[in-house]
Amino acid sequence: MIQPEAEWRAHLEEGRFMIQRSRSTGGHVFYPRVAHPGTGADDLEWVEASGKGTVHAVTVVRKKDPADSYNVVLVDLAEGPRLMSRVDAIAVDEVKIGMAVRARIIDEGHKPLLVFVPA
Repeated sequence: MIQPEAEWRAHLEEGRFMIQRSRSTGGHVFYPRVAHPGTGADDLEWVEASGKGTVHAVTVVRKKDPADSYNVVLVDLAEGPRLMSRVDAIAVDEVKIGMAVRARIIDEGHKPLLVFVPA
């Protein structure tokens, strides 16, 4: 049996953004796990995420060289779960709370990474 995190990473390597959903409750789950939080339902299945989200919170990590600065965001997915990532393809100071974003899988350090871009 593949562990949930390993399975999620395998989906990313295939270029697919997948999240888990409980068959019995319909609730979506992120971070990958073996049971639905709150209900304990262990009937989680993998489903394709829409990739749509909204920035819930943002902070900028400022580096000595401003070109190296980056943002860290909490994104509320359209399916419900909230996750941490970053928003690319925009200046770090232009990312705003409430901004509509969409998921993108990029290759960083020879590994797939889930980031967001403005919608």
